[in-house]
Amino acid sequence: MTTPQPIQTIAPLRERKAWTALEEHAAKLRGIHLRQLFADDPERATRFTLEALGLYFDYSKNRIDGEAIALLLELAAQSGLRHHIDAMFEGKKINVTEKRSVLHVALRAPKGEKIFSDGVDVVPEVHAVLDKMADCADRIRSGDWKGHTGKRIRNIVSVGIGGSDLGPVMAYEALKYYSQRDMTFRFVSNVDGADFVEATRDLNAEETLFIICSKTFTTLETMTNAHTAREWALKTLGDEKAIARHFIAVSTNAAKVAEFGIDTANMFGFWDWVGGRYSMDSAIGLSTMIAVGPDHFREMLSGFHAMDEHFRATPFESNLPVIMGLLVVWYNAFFDAQTVAVLPYEQYLKRFPAYLQQLTMESNGKHVTLDGVEVDYQTGPIYWGEPGTNGQHSFYQLIHQGTKFIPCDFIGFVHALDPIGNHQDLLMANVFAQAEALAFGKTPEEVRAGGTPEWLVRHKTFEGNRPSNAILADRLTPELLGKLIALYEHSVFTQGVIWQIDSFDQWGVELGKVLAERIIPELALGSEPALKHDTSTNALIERYRRGKGAV
Repeated sequence: MTTPQPIQTIAPLRERKAWTALEEHAAKLRGIHLRQLFADDPERATRFTLEALGLYFDYSKNRIDGEAIALLLELAAQSGLRHHIDAMFEGKKINVTEKRSVLHVALRAPKGEKIFSDGVDVVPEVHAVLDKMADCADRIRSGDWKGHTGKRIRNIVSVGIGGSDLGPVMAYEALKYYSQRDMTFRFVSNVDGADFVEATRDLNAEETLFIICSKTFTTLETMTNAHTAREWALKTLGDEKAIARHFIAVSTNAAKVAEFGIDTANMFGFWDWVGGRYSMDSAIGLSTMIAVGPDHFREMLSGFHAMDEHFRATPFESNLPVIMGLLVVWYNAFFDAQTVAVLPYEQYLKRFPAYLQQLTMESNGKHVTLDGVEVDYQTGPIYWGEPGTNGQHSFYQLIHQGTKFIPCDFIGFVHALDPIGNHQDLLMANVFAQAEALAFGKTPEEVRAGGTPEWLVRHKTFEGNRPSNAILADRLTPELLGKLIALYEHSVFTQGVIWQIDSFDQWGVELGKVLAERIIPELALGSEPALKHDTSTNALIERYRRGKGAV
């Protein structure tokens, strides 16, 4: 078997001329405060601002200048970013280790557009599935879909894990304002039984429909929960034939789906050129479509597509995902930033940081290059965050005055979906104030001027010089959500191209799964097979066995 080759030969990262120049320039900028950068450039606030697709992106509060941006753009050119973008949209197998195309962009391509994988135009297939999803969603939303006993379906429980769960959960929460409120939506992912119990505790099986999301229909956690759901439904419904009216599958394994008792006419497929963390706009998003309706779902897809086209066609100096991705590389490489905080000032986006954790860290948590060489530089940072203003009363203290260097993304909206009094003004005042405080801080002189006693001055001093981006939009709509997700998707891709890693495989997920499969039978009482792990793992398993036996 031949070793897969990268799509383009690129010099190692540290040997690229722009990288060396960036190292030298970063050393100069590290000694310059954002106060000075703003004072030296009255036009900075407009010079480092982009506006496209209804997104206003202010990156002026970053520790960069014109030369830094020019060098980062040159690094993108020397890294073959344009070539890689084209290769992705052309269906080239840029997922090198799995020999697959990477075509989540096809999931939101409009009818008539042509995107090929292995010589086959995949867009008609995508729209065939979307149309089938829309028909299913309409029947459920209207009440035409009846359960086994003739009652209307009022509860949807989506069962999946990873990308089959995080995307649908995030999208449902983000678009709850647009959802059908006479229906209940729940999500089960954790194999911890409490997740299933709490999701179904107050539901009537006669009115409940489960969506089982597993491409192979063999995923351990998902299928464990799926069989538990089957048993739960049958306790009330009794008849095995009821399964066909209360279960839908998002899968490609028709035999397993039929064996489970699901009518394969209610099976929705997707493709191996869609990674799990990029699949929320495929059939994996069926629960989202049922919640918000096919029209709103298609609006979300149009937002994704608009950002796809912006990423593909816009010059890099004006390209939102490219600039965002290059800034992550800049801080990761030259400022020792280990994390990025994503801080949405919009309660409906409360699950957005959790969604980004998988998108970013499963994509770029890699330690070898596309050609298998160990990297000698930092790759993917840790993404994390919470909605504002909640985060201000928990972890912002560390961001402002701690010893960690944490670039931040603030996300805010001009208009609230649920306007109440002056709540939105208060919310957005905090966005602007936090970004300002992080950038400019408060000097000892300013603290003293307020009458603070000398012994307290250092405690109340804010160093500032802490970078942030501000993303401002009019309001959170399905279309805007699509744009926002695609913005981060393509930023992640940009980072991966610079680091010369495969952003689309996830081998790091496999080892723990394999070991867990080996350990499962060792936990059962009765046989107690001999243990052949390390001494610590053996001791933990033995302690667990004793605990089970005592019960």
